[in-house]
Amino acid sequence: MANLKEIRNRITSIGSTMQITSAMKMVSAAKLKKAQDAITAMRPYSSKLTELLQSLSATLDSDAGGAYSNQREVSKALIVVITSNRGLCGGFNSYVIKETLSTIENKYNNCTVDLLTIGKKGHGILSKKYNVIENNNDVYDDLTFDNVAVIAEKLMSLFVDGSYDKIEIVYNRFKNAATQIPTVEQFLPIKPVDGENANANVDYIFEPSKEEIVLELIPKSLKTQLYKSIRDSFAAEHGARMTAMHKATDNATDLRDDLLLTYNKARQAAITNEILEIVGGAEALNN
Repeated sequence: MANLKEIRNRITSIGSTMQITSAMKMVSAAKLKKAQDAITAMRPYSSKLTELLQSLSATLDSDAGGAYSNQREVSKALIVVITSNRGLCGGFNSYVIKETLSTIENKYNNCTVDLLTIGKKGHGILSKKYNVIENNNDVYDDLTFDNVAVIAEKLMSLFVDGSYDKIEIVYNRFKNAATQIPTVEQFLPIKPVDGENANANVDYIFEPSKEEIVLELIPKSLKTQLYKSIRDSFAAEHGARMTAMHKATDNATDLRDDLLLTYNKARQAAITNEILEIVGGAEALNN
């Protein structure tokens, strides 16, 4: 059994760890509230804009914006992988990396695949195995629509000039603080509207014209889609970190309680031994 000093040192160390994990949990909870409000308010707008985009782009020729919906045989694909810059968030990053590897293996086994990473964690692992054309870690330093729009414009340019035949986004979609859903979304080409919604735009009145509206709508919708994905991942990261720190604090509490019990038993045994020694010494003197 470890001596009392070693047990006391371990109890002190675990107490310090509990303070850190508890503080990180509270910080993540505060950040989560703001991030959750932002993504909840943005989803309906992004969803409706994407619906309009799918309905309109399929009816246009390539000169009027249909270049973004041009379905080509996929020989070279680009995957945008969104992870975090920091760890201590449970399996948050590993879920995205596993989903990326699964997507490459199942969908692009016979194609050339490049990656564009957002976040240090994904880049650090995936760059060892795949070609990463660009890494955008600093986007989290100032997560604004304008900063994300620069990345989206580059992706659109790479698709239009034929550098890539398909671009997809892999990220964690926020559901709640305890649940993040690994998601794969097609960024380009724009998915054609399905049969049920093929005539969803029959009542639309276009002013000044469908072509002019779509020329403005397509880039904005794609930028919004990427921004929404990063915002989703950002909220999911804080939720995962809050949950992970909560579990870490609980585990540290259980471990501290076990050590306190061990310490008390060892202390009681030491006191008993001392009493026995004193009694033995007194008997020896009496004899």
